[in-house]
Amino acid sequence: MAHRWTNDLTRADATPEHVWLNRRQILGAGVAALALGATPARADALEPNSWDEITSYNNFYEFGTDKGDPKKYAGALTTAPWSIEIDGMVDRPGTYSIEDILAQMTIEERIYRFRCVEAWSMVIPWNGFELADLLDMVGVQESAKYVAFETLYRPEEMPGQRTRFIEWPYVEGLRLDEALHPLTIMATGIYGKPMPNQNGAPIRLVVPWKYGFKSIKSIVKITLTDVEPPTSWNRLQPSEYGFYSNVNPKVNHPRWSQATERRIGGGLLSPRIPTLMFNGYEDEVASMYAGMDLTKFY
Repeated sequence: MAHRWTNDLTRADATPEHVWLNRRQILGAGVAALALGATPARADALEPNSWDEITSYNNFYEFGTDKGDPKKYAGALTTAPWSIEIDGMVDRPGTYSIEDILAQMTIEERIYRFRCVEAWSMVIPWNGFELADLLDMVGVQESAKYVAFETLYRPEEMPGQRTRFIEWPYVEGLRLDEALHPLTIMATGIYGKPMPNQNGAPIRLVVPWKYGFKSIKSIVKITLTDVEPPTSWNRLQPSEYGFYSNVNPKVNHPRWSQATERRIGGGLLSPRIPTLMFNGYEDEVASMYAGMDLTKFY
């Protein structure tokens, strides 16, 4: 595939599985939210954790706003059978089962830096396939400019959807060139294991140069459109969350700085390091934003 991307990170660069999302480290630091980012970095060995600890601190508001709610309630989510409706400006619209999709995709492990909104970071391997391959499968029409995503709406299994915290269902969007970029994947697992429910089972979006606001989980619908789609965070608080959500150390969030970060597992006394533009993927993605005022299009 001409768009296939290869990465020079290895498992040795990844935060060890047993310390990924170390609940005690994160809770002790008071981290408020998770998000995505990317830059190569070697992880230090940390205190071993159980799988329960690894997956017990998550943002998945469909199950509640407390970081422990997804672990507590996501077991009730039914993830099989699962299908994704793909419509809009495509040649082959339809409802595709996840089995049929996976049968046509090349599953790879991608090791990206996982970045926390309040400037903590880790490196973690995701298993999945390029979103571009899925869009190739359905045939994107020339008039399409954006890709919209929608999360499952099932309040009987997702108690957070019984509240009005966010307008449900959760929605997200990318510009088409962002969606087609080879770094952008649809993730179906972590560390070679199926995606846990609380992390977005059975399929979620991973965009490594953006925050977790582009990490829509449990996707059931994808729409190709020529109009910029709404996104849940932008719709909820447009003064804080723009459509693009790029990692940019020069543009602070109104409530925190993006300029530096600290590796998860190093403890509160570990040194902060400069946050890299686009989380270290500036060479790969900066050309998509050439000429844009990124303080305006944040």
